[in-house]
Amino acid sequence: MAANDQPSEIGLIGLAVMGQNLALNIADHGFRISVYNRTTEKMETFVDNHPDTPGGLVGCATVEALVSSLKRPRKIIVMVKAGSGTDAVIEQLAPLLDEGDILIDGGNSKWTDTIAREQRLAERGLRFIGSGISGGEEGARFGPSLMPGGQEDAWKALEPVWTAIAAKVDPDTGKPLLGAKPGKPIEGGEPCTAYIGPDGAGHYVKMVHNGIEYGDMQMICEAYDLMQRLAGMRPAEIGETFARWNEGVLDSYLVEITADVLQQTDPVTGEPFVDVVLDAAGQKGTGKWTSINALDMGVPAPTFAASFAYYDSYRSARLPQNLLQAQRDYFGAHTYERVDQPRGRFFHIDWPDPERPQRES
Repeated sequence: MAANDQPSEIGLIGLAVMGQNLALNIADHGFRISVYNRTTEKMETFVDNHPDTPGGLVGCATVEALVSSLKRPRKIIVMVKAGSGTDAVIEQLAPLLDEGDILIDGGNSKWTDTIAREQRLAERGLRFIGSGISGGEEGARFGPSLMPGGQEDAWKALEPVWTAIAAKVDPDTGKPLLGAKPGKPIEGGEPCTAYIGPDGAGHYVKMVHNGIEYGDMQMICEAYDLMQRLAGMRPAEIGETFARWNEGVLDSYLVEITADVLQQTDPVTGEPFVDVVLDAAGQKGTGKWTSINALDMGVPAPTFAASFAYYDSYRSARLPQNLLQAQRDYFGAHTYERVDQPRGRFFHIDWPDPERPQRES
């Protein structure tokens, strides 16, 4: 970093969909943020495409450049694939950091892995936070729910950033405050973040959150299946019904996006979008971990374990998992496969704008 350059408040590694949107959210709130991606061209394109953020984006071609660009104690968010990818980035970063610097893992890491990483880094004098991030790409861009766990003094250092970028709710009604736009974040309201606890508490809460979410999604998919098979309703008609439900006691994010998905037209064929989505849904592991942990603790959690529909898969030619995978693409950019394309080809629509075309991932 040149002597006359302003140091960044925070850094971020990993510019996939979630990483890019989180970085823009941070910059929108006036924080200068340094960003790095293993593919330098992707980083350069990202920075070039967003020259006017309030806080400013600083592109770094190397991890060393990113580390040297930060204020101390350094704070670096890691937004890469959970598991070995996270470990690889941490091992690359750790020798470059000084005592008291903070690493923040924002991926869907297993909570036991988070505990082990925190212990290893503490031996080097480094601080570690495992933070669940919920809300998908739209949430990351304009206000996610954030679940940080780790050393409390590390949380205090991160708190101003996390509190600023989190989703905001009306403290009187509990309703989310909407209307954020690029460069114009929501002002006021109660932030959807708080210190969860030590060790892997943040990622543990995110795991349980995802398990509950998968149960909700499965119930929604089964309702769609009944409406389609027994009532003979078409996807758009079912979507209109979900939209009406969302105006009443069933008002929720998942019901809202389901209405959008069911009314979406496939940009390739012109057919209802859900009809061309393969009835095979992926998962990141959190739902399975929730079920396993519930069994270990002797806590009944049949709704989570039933999100696999094992019996149904034997007695039905087509399952409602096509809707579930479309939901996952909507809120998390997890992609989907198509019934008219070979297995292993994955696609994504840039939700929630229904006019944007499909692209292969």
